[in-house]
Amino acid sequence: MVDVTQKEPSHRRAIAKGRVLMTPDTASAVARGAISKGDVLSVARVAGIQAAKKTSELIPLCHPLLIGAVNVNFEIDEGHIDIEASVETVGMTGVEMEALTACSVAALTIYDMCKSLDKAMVICEIALWEKTGGKSGAYHREGSD
Repeated sequence: MVDVTQKEPSHRRAIAKGRVLMTPDTASAVARGAISKGDVLSVARVAGIQAAKKTSELIPLCHPLLIGAVNVNFEIDEGHIDIEASVETVGMTGVEMEALTACSVAALTIYDMCKSLDKAMVICEIALWEKTGGKSGAYHREGSD
């Protein structure tokens, strides 16, 4: 692990985004709450939050962090669901991996809950969009407003 003991704690935030491509019928079924496994977006939100909290158990050499906030939000469109995960902490290392993990696990949960309707779904475009705090300063992906 990288030694962060000499770093000053600061407020840190990261936002990751991703997308699950699917048929318009599958997206419509999710929006209507017509998936047999249950409320897809509620379950995916909880899965993403849990994943953010367990990132250090999943990713080797990741520091365990005291996470102050996790938000996982979705936007359903014809043929896809967009995911945005934001994570915040006050600490000595950033939360980029936590945001990326939350986004990834939320996407995997959507796939799992919808696969009976659409096995051809594609999880894609998972990326860090924004990071603030820490010595390296802010990062904003081009095209991220």
